[in-house]
Amino acid sequence: MNISIFGAGAWGTALAIALADHHDVVLWGRDQQAMQDAAAKRENTLYLPGFPLPDTLRIADDFEQAVTHVTGSAGSVESLLIVASAVAGLRPLAQRLQAHPIPNIVWLCKGFEESSRLLPHQVVHEVLGQGIPHGALSGPSFAQEVAHGMPCALTIASHTPALRDTVVNAVHGRSIRVYSTDDLVGVEVGGAVKNILAIATGVVDGLGLGLNARAALITRGLAEITRLGMALGGRAETFMGLAGVGDLILTCTGDLSRNRRVGLGLAEGKDLDTIVTELGHVAEGVRCAQAVRALAADHGVDMPISNAVAAVLFDGDSPRDMVHRLLSRDPRGEAL
Repeated sequence: MNISIFGAGAWGTALAIALADHHDVVLWGRDQQAMQDAAAKRENTLYLPGFPLPDTLRIADDFEQAVTHVTGSAGSVESLLIVASAVAGLRPLAQRLQAHPIPNIVWLCKGFEESSRLLPHQVVHEVLGQGIPHGALSGPSFAQEVAHGMPCALTIASHTPALRDTVVNAVHGRSIRVYSTDDLVGVEVGGAVKNILAIATGVVDGLGLGLNARAALITRGLAEITRLGMALGGRAETFMGLAGVGDLILTCTGDLSRNRRVGLGLAEGKDLDTIVTELGHVAEGVRCAQAVRALAADHGVDMPISNAVAAVLFDGDSPRDMVHRLLSRDPRGEAL
């Protein structure tokens, strides 16, 4: 299968490494010099250092070359276009793709577009229309472990059965399992909100509040994901699966979680700009916290943890204020 991955961050590079031994994979990134360096060194030293790139993986610094790899073979070779950018990069990338006969498109990004409050599939609909088979590949997956070849399980969410089959054929196997669902909204909401909750968990851990507090926060966080997801059209059972509770547990507890590290930094008293600079990577929970707070208000959904995180990030509340506010809430009005 011909596969082009657009976005050479940690996750895009890791997936390219995992797929390159049994597919014809091209990895493209917008930083031309970084891509040339990766091709010469056979390593993405900027975003995934320490992991050699397979000889079979082709590195492209030319956008048209990467597009042609999956559009020029249409009808003769099965192909798959994967977007591995951050949510903020999805719209501009889709706009660049408008002039091309895209056979299908799948994205890895998790979150809401900050300015519009749209989910990724809504962004794609606005730019490319609904006629192109499309979907989200999501689930609990740290890039470093995928690049190591360690086991993980993902979910492909799409309304198009043929696309779900294409993704399973492409990605499932070796150390990666891929399950299918048509609940695109549920999968995307789960992937977005869990990042905000991971920031909250990092705060709790950073303040030394203990494992009991962490477990309570994750559990109540799952309730928030479910409430918002169902209000936006997702199904309750989706949040009990990989893209819901699975991704939530990983992001809230794993030391590799960038969003959890944001929370740890906040608990230490660092300002947000310093934390983000030190990360050197995108932490999507920061970018979508405002959008989730606004959507919750618009739909009348109670999301006290997510709202408290947004208040710390953008309203000047302290992490200890956040914890105090959450603990002092009357629980009698909250559903289990």
